[in-house]
Amino acid sequence: MTESMTLAWHARRTPDRPAVIMGAGEVVTFAQLEERSLRFAQALRARGLQVGDHIAILMENNRAYLEVAWAAQRSGLYYTAINSHLRPAEVQYVLDDSGAGALIASEAMAGVVGGLDLARIPVRVSAAGEIPGFDRYDDLLAAHPADPLPDECEGREMLYSSGTTGRPKGVRKPLPRTRLGDPESPPVQIANGLVMQGTGPGAVYLSPAPLYHGAPLVFSTSMHRLGATVVVMEKFDARQCLELIERHRVTHAQFVPTMFIRMLRLPQADRERFDLSSLVNATHGAAPCPVSVKRRMLDWWGPIIHEYYSGTEDVGHTSITPEEWLAHPGSVGRPYQECHIVGEDGRDLPPGEPGVVYFAGGRPFEYHNDPGKTASVTNDKGWRTLGDIGYLDGDGYLYLTDRRAHMIISGGVNIYPQEAENALVGHPAVADVAVIGVPDEEMGEAVKAVVQLTDDATANPALAAELIAHCRLELATYKCPGTVDFVDELPRDPNGKLYKRLLRERYGAHGIGAVS
Repeated sequence: MTESMTLAWHARRTPDRPAVIMGAGEVVTFAQLEERSLRFAQALRARGLQVGDHIAILMENNRAYLEVAWAAQRSGLYYTAINSHLRPAEVQYVLDDSGAGALIASEAMAGVVGGLDLARIPVRVSAAGEIPGFDRYDDLLAAHPADPLPDECEGREMLYSSGTTGRPKGVRKPLPRTRLGDPESPPVQIANGLVMQGTGPGAVYLSPAPLYHGAPLVFSTSMHRLGATVVVMEKFDARQCLELIERHRVTHAQFVPTMFIRMLRLPQADRERFDLSSLVNATHGAAPCPVSVKRRMLDWWGPIIHEYYSGTEDVGHTSITPEEWLAHPGSVGRPYQECHIVGEDGRDLPPGEPGVVYFAGGRPFEYHNDPGKTASVTNDKGWRTLGDIGYLDGDGYLYLTDRRAHMIISGGVNIYPQEAENALVGHPAVADVAVIGVPDEEMGEAVKAVVQLTDDATANPALAAELIAHCRLELATYKCPGTVDFVDELPRDPNGKLYKRLLRERYGAHGIGAVS
């Protein structure tokens, strides 16, 4: 057992070191995180939750979030962090599908909670503020001892896919059931990977994204295993992000490309006023980063920006250093597992040709309550896919072109909208963009760009034509939008995930909109 990978070890050695610092200033020390997670683990057990049972967390980023996650992690429980922006019916689906025996929510979620049927969930706790019919978190902590459970063991997150292409599915992996800190436990292996990258107890990790997402949640708890401080932003704000890096001397951080774009759009004076010299590693993932955006970030922050490609399913993994990326711009890195690019006939494709990305190996998982979905991601060779389209270059570096579900088929030709999105986001008038296929009587589908502008007042047909022409300077005409619609805001969640499903539903129901 690796005791140094436990909260208890750090709580004894550095009890007063901040474990969590909220963007607004609240602090939870390692001693407090250890004590409060122990007490809440006791409270959950006293309410009947046993090893292997399931809890759900429905909260905004707040100081109690990681306390609750750690209580579940040390109780041998599955815990599902639910997107706090979902509507009641969507939350109800996750609760019912997961079989959660407890719901931990916050007063900020009271409006959503009021629309839920919680008859099947006996344990209901409000961890921040009060919700009618819910136990108060602090009252439960006060009523239970800060002692380890007799059968204390590692639990596991069970997170749901974002639902960008359909109803979300829970990604269920085998429960470790190992003792806390056991080196064979997958959570400890993740922490050990961070150690190999040079991360240690003196690190300060900035988590600017919602904790209901897999990477922010897992990386934050993994950093705690190393004795690192986690700075949690309540909500991403580009200027505050830079200010927090300076104030807390942040050493490590994780972003998504949308956050890079928002920081780059800050006035030059704002970007230059903050001291970011403490940063030694800025990692990004979740979505491919446009080449032009990453080049600008490297010019600004220097060669500290690392990238990885993976998924909640742990099917495959790649990573790329700044130096490698400069030699292979646009790549997400070399795969750690055996990687195959598969064509429509099921055969491997040569370097440079795009197809479905499959990996051999990887850890076991299943989509909860959906054996059909689980089987659908595996081919006859036993390789598995996350549903992405990409290609390998001659040096074995992987490039992603889009998701299979987003592919547009126009006149029998496959078009990957990410190419046009990357081209359009480089235009100074574009704050955000989504490219989708819309119904077309002649071609089957036509390419449309849905654009959010940096200045709404500039929306007009002339700008639409300018954007189309801008795209055609970089890409073949057939890959570029024929029409452009302007919207106030694209349907993204705070972590940058774009819900193209909602856009497709809109245009599939109402036909092709005129250029506006």
